[in-house]
Amino acid sequence: MNTGSNGPGEVVVAADETKTDGAAHEGEQGLGSRAPEFIKARRMLHLSWQVGVFVIGLAVVVAGIIMLPLPGPGWIVIFGGMAIWATEFVWAQLVLRWTKRKVTEAAQRALDPKVRRRNITLTAIGLVIIAAIIGFYLWKFGLVMPWKIKDQ
Repeated sequence: MNTGSNGPGEVVVAADETKTDGAAHEGEQGLGSRAPEFIKARRMLHLSWQVGVFVIGLAVVVAGIIMLPLPGPGWIVIFGGMAIWATEFVWAQLVLRWTKRKVTEAAQRALDPKVRRRNITLTAIGLVIIAAIIGFYLWKFGLVMPWKIKDQ
């Protein structure tokens, strides 16, 4: 967790060098630590702060990973942990910016009328196939559950 400074008590904050079409987005802040100034002014306190942020973010990300196969909003919790990391680490800020950009692009593609028609058509075909499978099962076995089927 190198802060990039050589002198004691100095902390360097990375400048925002990621620009789109030569101009930075107005709503985005520069990259780097968002810790309070009194914490950034003391190297050991800042290092402790970074360790604490990392541990809390890790706990949230691990909870989200656990929620993926279990009931719960796994991906939302994982992105929440990434947001916690992004308050302190440049790599997490870059990952979140990339993710936001990709999600926005996917949302705009999904709203395209041609894509919506295709998705609705594929959903309707899938529902017809599922209905046919359920209908065949009910015709063949009735309302008997699979674990209660005797040799038929």
